[in-house]
Amino acid sequence: MNILITGAAGFIGSHLSETLVNDHQVFGLDNFCDFYDPQIKRDNISSLQQNKNFKLFEADIRDERALKDIFSKNEFDLVIHLAAMAGVRPSIENPQLYTEVNINGTVNLLEECKKHNIKKFIFSSSSSIYGNNRKVPFSENDPVDHPISPYASTKKAGELICYTYHHLEKMSMACLRFFTVYGPRQRPDLAIHKFAHLILNGRPIPVYGDGSTQRDYTYIDDIIDGILKAIEFVQEGNRYEIFNLGESRTITLSKMISTIENALGIKAKKELLSIQPGDVERTYADISKSRKILGYDPQTNFEEGVVRFINWIKK
Repeated sequence: MNILITGAAGFIGSHLSETLVNDHQVFGLDNFCDFYDPQIKRDNISSLQQNKNFKLFEADIRDERALKDIFSKNEFDLVIHLAAMAGVRPSIENPQLYTEVNINGTVNLLEECKKHNIKKFIFSSSSSIYGNNRKVPFSENDPVDHPISPYASTKKAGELICYTYHHLEKMSMACLRFFTVYGPRQRPDLAIHKFAHLILNGRPIPVYGDGSTQRDYTYIDDIIDGILKAIEFVQEGNRYEIFNLGESRTITLSKMISTIENALGIKAKKELLSIQPGDVERTYADISKSRKILGYDPQTNFEEGVVRFINWIKK
């Protein structure tokens, strides 16, 4: 199978590309933007570029001409769309950029799929969509009409746009709501990576609020397994479903910090700050639908995952 992965050099994309390249022809697309150091992303895929089953396109999903060229010169059976401007707080500062990349870029890809009769599409969504949902755990059937950041709004819009193309063009779709993914190669701006780096260097970590906010942390291997199962799902006829991919366990900010401290054997210095706009109070995935339909079954508990991550960061 010929698979196009957007955002292929990123955290999730590089892991997914490495997994799929053993059995498929993988085409990676990435613009290496400077949201964080582009060299990190180049390092992520350095070994992949030695593999004859991997081909990289350096392009931006906002660039319709570049996409037209890529799609017209190559044949794809499946598109896995991971590329996005990520992050809740930066989206509040620059909502136009998030709209252009996450909404317009997604439409550009779907239009190319339409023109080239590509009927299989996987969209990476986010637990941010749930906002401050009072009902827990979060179910795919819950209303998600009150996103509290531009980033969350763009992901909700992406799901709706995907449904429209499913309806009009008979594309088989899976929209995957990722719950705080962590592990080797995690983006340096995300809390676990950022905190571990600061603690190792003897610098204070920024702690927003009283430490009671909660996240459902999902180890990268479990996310990749969920995506592989979603690939099987979209092969089976014309379908559209939204799936939560989480561990279905909540960890408080205080617990997350103490787990990193234990794994490092170093006590953190803390800078106490007020809660930031756009931050949700907790995320918590109901994964019963993903278990039933996909056979998704996360295997890595948080403490074990953090130890694996710390072992990687120390290298």
